[in-house]
Amino acid sequence: MRPQTAACFHRRVSRTQKFLRYWLPVLIWMAVIFSASADSKSASTSSRLIAPFVRFFVPDISQEHLDLIVFAVRKAAHVTEYAVLSWLLARALTMPATPAGRWSRKAAFIAWIVTSLYSATDEFHQSFVPNRDARWSDVIIDSTGAAVGVIGFFWYGRFRGYWAAQRIK
Repeated sequence: MRPQTAACFHRRVSRTQKFLRYWLPVLIWMAVIFSASADSKSASTSSRLIAPFVRFFVPDISQEHLDLIVFAVRKAAHVTEYAVLSWLLARALTMPATPAGRWSRKAAFIAWIVTSLYSATDEFHQSFVPNRDARWSDVIIDSTGAAVGVIGFFWYGRFRGYWAAQRIK
């Protein structure tokens, strides 16, 4: 257990510094996701990038298998982008490495639900973009990514010792 005097070594952090350190990355990442969903050619763009890369390593791959790999990579990107968002949200809500930094299930749930709702609004936004479709399956994939991000953040915090000694609520 940490000694009580350890908190005196943390310097005070202003609201502006907290915003810049914890909340600005969340807002920037949300803007990145929003701008990516506004691209009406995102499927063809990712196919143009992924397909040649795969063909370089497997020149005799069938078009069917290539399409499957491109699809899998695109869905993995969904999981990753929303895992990063939920990680950043959980980080902003718990503020680790500060005297107030504590893990809570409530903060984890809030990070997951906000990320999932953002995913739903992003899919709704895509329904207005030419050549894009809104898919509920993407919301489910994104919500799964959000859960992965929150769980990953929890274990990262345990590894770093941010909430190792406290009882998890």
